[in-house]
Amino acid sequence: MIATETALSFDCAGESLVGIVNGAELEARRGVLIVVGGPNYRAGSGRQFTLLARRLAESGVPTLRFDYRGMGDSGGEARTFERVNDDIRSAIDRFFAAAPGLEEIVIWGLCDAASAALMYAHEDARVSALVLLNPWVRTTQGLARVHLKHYYLRRLFQASLWQKLARGEFDFRAAAAALRKIVLDALGRRSAPSSGSEAPFLERMEQGLREFRGRILLILSGNDLTAQEFKGFVAGSERWQRLLARVGVTRHDLAEANHTFARRDWRDQVERWTSDWVRL
Repeated sequence: MIATETALSFDCAGESLVGIVNGAELEARRGVLIVVGGPNYRAGSGRQFTLLARRLAESGVPTLRFDYRGMGDSGGEARTFERVNDDIRSAIDRFFAAAPGLEEIVIWGLCDAASAALMYAHEDARVSALVLLNPWVRTTQGLARVHLKHYYLRRLFQASLWQKLARGEFDFRAAAAALRKIVLDALGRRSAPSSGSEAPFLERMEQGLREFRGRILLILSGNDLTAQEFKGFVAGSERWQRLLARVGVTRHDLAEANHTFARRDWRDQVERWTSDWVRL
């Protein structure tokens, strides 16, 4: 199936946003809104979002990908993922107008777009499902724990470390200072508290997960710091474990994949998982 690809613009709080809709003419009741994460725009890293949108439209699922205010071709002041609810709502409004047959929306988000989707979805009855890839849950403490677990322990088994030691090239003082900082961060004992500014978005994500009644597809990379942080965060929270263990949550892990699923076979797998699950 060859679906049309059309550029469109729409208003959000007086600013003009730009998006691309694939398959607006399709007779489908369910569409996918691709929400962009990080300092990125609607094409995605390595054109990931463009390729995903086309794959979904070819399978009969219309899609919309767009730029937040202040990103890509959209106007306005740049904003963080914590302040994009209005952008997402405006995009859904425009998507429904562009594809009149739609009755429900699946939000697809990678990294902090997944976090933004969780904070938004429970407030909009039109959102029936979420596809969340490597959700962003970073805090100073969480990042430090991941470094300890996935970097420092692995470093002990690397030949290059022992070669440096043998040649007398290892800077013990700098290494000890760096390790001390990481340990203090991991224990949450630094003198300048950071939880006050970090906690709100994690609390909003948990609230969103708790109150959202639709299906969720969770996809995690095996070779990605953000995914490891998320896994560690969930492992340390009984509430998150219960919420993610409930009926309606499906999880896939792609063992070797990096954060953006940059290799073709990784990207193809994510597209297959998404397409199959969305069309259930």
